[in-house]
Amino acid sequence: MKRYLFLSIGIALAVAACGGSLLCASPAAGAGTTTPRARAQEPVVIVSYRDAVARAAPSVVTVYSSHSGTGLLALGPKAPGKSLASGVIIDRDGYIVTNYHVVEDASELTIALADGSLHQARIVGADRVLDIALLTTEAEGLSPIAVADINDVAVGDVVLAVGNPLGVGQTVTQGIIGAIVRRGVKPVDNYIQTDAAINPGNSGGALIDTAGRLVGINVLILSHSGGSEGIGFAIPVDLVQTVAASIRSTGHVARSWLGLSMRTSSQGDGAQVVAVDRDGPADRAGIAGGDLIVRVADKRVRHPQDVMNITIGTEPGTHVPIAIVRNGKQASLDVQLGPVPAPEAGP
Repeated sequence: MKRYLFLSIGIALAVAACGGSLLCASPAAGAGTTTPRARAQEPVVIVSYRDAVARAAPSVVTVYSSHSGTGLLALGPKAPGKSLASGVIIDRDGYIVTNYHVVEDASELTIALADGSLHQARIVGADRVLDIALLTTEAEGLSPIAVADINDVAVGDVVLAVGNPLGVGQTVTQGIIGAIVRRGVKPVDNYIQTDAAINPGNSGGALIDTAGRLVGINVLILSHSGGSEGIGFAIPVDLVQTVAASIRSTGHVARSWLGLSMRTSSQGDGAQVVAVDRDGPADRAGIAGGDLIVRVADKRVRHPQDVMNITIGTEPGTHVPIAIVRNGKQASLDVQLGPVPAPEAGP
C-alpha cells in the first residue's frame, strides 16, 4: 500500500511541475530537454541588415539620361531614347556621384530620389578613364551617404549593392568582397570585386558595408549572358572621393607622375619599388629600387595602388612626403610630382 501511495504522490508532483499537464518531456529524453512552453519563451535571433539599408537607401538615386548620337564608350550608334542607372548623394549641397558611361552623351538628366520625387540634374564634370561623373541638383532635403574608411575594407567582408537594376525599382542585393585592387579589368587597376548581384541599372549605385557606409561605386560586371554571374566591380570610395573633390574644385581630374614601378611587398603592407625612371620625380627625390614605401602623405600604404592614387587629383608640381624603409631604417623623402609624360611617337 505504501508503494502505491508514494507512486501517486510522485505522479501528482510531476503534473504540478508540468503546469497541470502530463505532456511533459520525460527525464529519459536526456538533459537539456525543454518544454514546448520554455521553447516559445526563447528569444528569436534575426540576422538582418535592415539598419544598414535604412541608413543608405535614401542616399541612392535613379538617374534617367536622355541621349542621342554616338557615345565615346559605345560600340556603335546609340538610338535616341532614355537610359536608366543609379547614383549616390555625397553631400547636402546636391552633389551626386555616378559612372561616366551613365551620363556620356546625355542631353538631359533627371534623378529620382528614394521618395519617388523627380528633379533635374546637370553634369559638373567627369573622368572618362576612371568612369566617374559628378552631377548636381537643386533638390532640397538630400541625405548624403556615410563613407567607410577604405583601410578597413577587406576580402570576406559582407557588402550590399543598392541601386535600380533593370528598372524594377530600388533593390538591395547581398554578397561579400571577393578581392581588392583587382587588376586587368579595365585601364584602371583598382577595383573592389564582389559577388553581390549587380545588373544593368546598378551602374553608379552604392556598394555599402553592414553599417550602411559607402565602400564603392558599382561600375561593371563580367558576364557571358549580360546578367549577374557573381563577378561585379566597384570603384573604391577613396578614389571616388578624390575624383569628386578634384572635379568640384577645378572642373577636371588633375593627374601627375611619380616615375617608378612597384610590386606588392612580400613583407605584408607596403609597396616594393622595382625600378625608378632616371631623372624622374622619384629619382630626383632619392627613391631607389628595393625601397619599401610605407606611407604617402598621411596615408598608410598597403598596395602599390595606394601610392599611385596620390597622382590622381593632384596637380604636377605638388610636393608629397613619402616614407620609405631602406636596409631596415625608415626615412621621409620629399617628392615633387611631375607632369604626365607625353606618349612616345611610334616608329
